[in-house]
Amino acid sequence: MTVVTVNDGVEVSAMCHKAGGIVMRSKLQVAAVLLSLSSILCGQTQNPKGYDKFVREIRHELVMLPYYGVFDNLVYKVDGFNVTLMGQVTRPTLKSDAERVVKDIEGVQTVTNNIEVLPLSPNDDRIRMAVYRAVYGEAALNRYALNAVPPIHIIVKNGNVTLEGVVANEGDKNIANIRANGVSGVFGVTNNLRVESQEANMRSRSK
Repeated sequence: MTVVTVNDGVEVSAMCHKAGGIVMRSKLQVAAVLLSLSSILCGQTQNPKGYDKFVREIRHELVMLPYYGVFDNLVYKVDGFNVTLMGQVTRPTLKSDAERVVKDIEGVQTVTNNIEVLPLSPNDDRIRMAVYRAVYGEAALNRYALNAVPPIHIIVKNGNVTLEGVVANEGDKNIANIRANGVSGVFGVTNNLRVESQEANMRSRSK
């Protein structure tokens, strides 16, 4: 099994976030969003180039979803031409939209949708916004908010925070963790951020 991370690709999408049960578009609404979307590839094919294109098309369709944003995390697994969708989203429609666009891709045989819809919670909405401000408002990290593709996803469930995505170095990973942990009401932080050099090594080994 080869694990491929696709956070480096630039795709255009609108970033939305949800606060107090209302979807709010941030100042980064016009920025492209690609925050912690990864694929896990299984099996072999007689046409590697064509198969790679097939897998890239799945990724492309997912990151183009209009409401895929900084508070969502999408992962997919490809076994032959069967696709399994995973991760967490804040909107039920994003789960169904992800399944719909993948099913429409030529060559896809089956789609198993294991995406988790995060529970509605005003407290979690507050934490999402507070962690966003704490992380992207930090002087050492605010350059990421200016990127066409902001790289840090903030997943919140029942007061617990998970950070997903890719950052430039270990220092930035640690700072993001500290900032998230400092938000009032956060019960715990799981830091799954990856460092660019580690991603590069992973890609080279997968070739």
